[in-house]
Amino acid sequence: MASTQHTWQFFRAGGVDQVLIRDGQDVAHIGELDQKLWVALACPTRGLEFDSRTLDLIDIDHDGRIRAPELIAACQWACGRVKNPDELVTGGESLALSMMKTDDDIGQLLQLEARRVLGLLGRENDDVITLADVTDRSKLLTAMRFNGDGVITVETAGEDAAAAQVIGWIGQTRGTVDDRNGKPGIDRKRAEAFFADAHALAAWHSAGLADSTALPLGDGTGDALAAMNAVREKIDDFFVRGRLAAFDARAAAAVNPTPEEYAAIAAKPMDRHTAAIAALPLAPVQPGVDLPLGRGVNPAWADALSALQAKTLEPLLGKPVDSLNEADWLQIQARLAAYQDWLTSRPAVTLGDLTVEQTLSAIPAEAAVLELMSQDEAEEPANARIVELEKLLRFKRDLVPLLNNFVSFTSFYRRTGAIFQAGRLYLDARSCDLTVKVADAGKHAALAGLAKTYLAYCDCVRNGQKMTIVAAFTAGDVDFLFVGRNGVFYDRAGNDWDATITKLIENPTSVSQAFFSPYKKFLRAIEEQVAKRAAASDTAAQTSLGALAGDISTADKTAAAGTPPPLLAKVPGSKVDVGTVAAIGVALGSISAVLVGVFGKFVELGAWIPLAILGIVLAISGPSMLIAWLKLRQRSLGPILDATGWAINGRMKVNVPLGASLSQSAHIPAGAKRSFQDPYAEKRGAGTWLAIALVVIAVITLIWRTGLVDPYLPLALRHDMPVVAPAASPAPAAPAAVARPAG
Repeated sequence: MASTQHTWQFFRAGGVDQVLIRDGQDVAHIGELDQKLWVALACPTRGLEFDSRTLDLIDIDHDGRIRAPELIAACQWACGRVKNPDELVTGGESLALSMMKTDDDIGQLLQLEARRVLGLLGRENDDVITLADVTDRSKLLTAMRFNGDGVITVETAGEDAAAAQVIGWIGQTRGTVDDRNGKPGIDRKRAEAFFADAHALAAWHSAGLADSTALPLGDGTGDALAAMNAVREKIDDFFVRGRLAAFDARAAAAVNPTPEEYAAIAAKPMDRHTAAIAALPLAPVQPGVDLPLGRGVNPAWADALSALQAKTLEPLLGKPVDSLNEADWLQIQARLAAYQDWLTSRPAVTLGDLTVEQTLSAIPAEAAVLELMSQDEAEEPANARIVELEKLLRFKRDLVPLLNNFVSFTSFYRRTGAIFQAGRLYLDARSCDLTVKVADAGKHAALAGLAKTYLAYCDCVRNGQKMTIVAAFTAGDVDFLFVGRNGVFYDRAGNDWDATITKLIENPTSVSQAFFSPYKKFLRAIEEQVAKRAAASDTAAQTSLGALAGDISTADKTAAAGTPPPLLAKVPGSKVDVGTVAAIGVALGSISAVLVGVFGKFVELGAWIPLAILGIVLAISGPSMLIAWLKLRQRSLGPILDATGWAINGRMKVNVPLGASLSQSAHIPAGAKRSFQDPYAEKRGAGTWLAIALVVIAVITLIWRTGLVDPYLPLALRHDMPVVAPAASPAPAAPAAVARPAG
């Protein structure tokens, strides 16, 4: 039997047919919907007003992007874990355990894990688990001795004091790793490395104990070797110097310090431990003389020789000694050579400050420590089930909202807050709701410019933090938007940020704005030219005044010298050029004649004057309005989101009604009282009223000349007043014929 095809419902928004997620069956069959009908095919996991943890759980390959197959897999998984897919549409952060599907092993284990979590929280009789129950790890982990992360702490050992002490030693020598409960602990790698070193040290120690020659003095052998090594180099030096003096009597003076050396030492404050004294031989060198151990030795080495005598020489030689000959010295070194070799063979282990005895005492606790670690690792499947439980609860809360911001843009077109909307920008007496976070304004603008939308990039700063947004101005005029202007940005959490415009992409916001755009540009051009001319004139005036001041100064100096001032000589010659005045007059006359002629032809149009005016207006504003109309029809949300990492599949248009709702200008609230008395209102002077009167007279004249108001005017005021012809005088009578007489 063929399966019944799922029936979808669509709504029209942004010029695109978009699917409507109505119930759980729509979620369950989302994979059957043709992806050509999806609004988006991919989105980033960061920079959105959405729970990033939920997005990470959907992002299977962990590449920082959600794609259509991953979202489909999430829907299928969630529908497979609940008895009724409508649970996903109802949303919320709680789920009844009775609504979990248990017809397979995974479902049964998941329900058992939910009951275990409730038991750990002391709510064994509850049948509803919430997202907070699962995500509040501090409560869960406090109640759990083993949490499945393979890390154990001193507290994990419980009442086993030996195991607890060894765990502390391992952390001390090998470093720690944080347990899921936040406390420092150790993992298996650190424990096994510690016990490997401990066993190597134990084997080495046992080998030393088994060799009878290695410890000639037992526990005191170490102190004896240390005392010998402390003075070995100096004693060898003493006996070599004695042999050299015995070899040649002339060397005796050279191997002993000279008077000059003693004088140099005596010239400074002396201390028996100074380096200069320590560098001298242990005793005066003579051929065949033993090394004294008490009286007559170098004061810098007296303590070391005394320790050698007490800890090494007398115990090994078995008799009291006051001096040391070379033969006994060689015998002592031979007796301690085996111990020296044994120490040299000690394995390279990382045990820090632990002694050999402490390290060896840790070996009996090895089994207990590793058993604790195995018990913790055994809980890992349960920990994984907690993650799956968290995943189910998050999908119940967030999956349908994500579908309404991915498969369709229901949240955006219904104005309930899309996940890509960063907040609201207040600037230039209006609010902008279409704001998006961007990482790099320059890279974003390269693609976002194709949206045919007026965009303002703003740097937002709050408490030392900084982010960049792009805001779309989709309604109102843009005359006072410029780089550097400041506003306030409110993020979705309600936090206010200082916002400053850093970059603008200019596009029309409405046809009406485009209508006035040419006139505004013309006025701005005139203002700029007037300002430039005024500045140039001011500069010229300043230059002329400077030159005049210089001439006056020169004239004063010349007059003082008795010479006629040159400045006065120039005045008679400074005459106005008559030709220039004539040329200006001719030009003004020509311009006046042209204007009069144009005005006359314009007046002769009569009833066609309104159409002529309309034609002039269309000639000026028409191209701008046409371009604006074309761009507004192409205005789209897609490039703005594509530049942030989305893969927008549909042509998400932002038409004029939608744009008007996304950028709202300031309006006085309905019912508010308003006073029109402005104490600082600009006063209109006589020139203003004269200009208004002339315009009114001109308009009335034009209307009268058209004859459109003639039916409403008296005959004497009508433009085409009929001319009454004078009455015709009667024709003179023809003269009577004069009869002629017959014949």
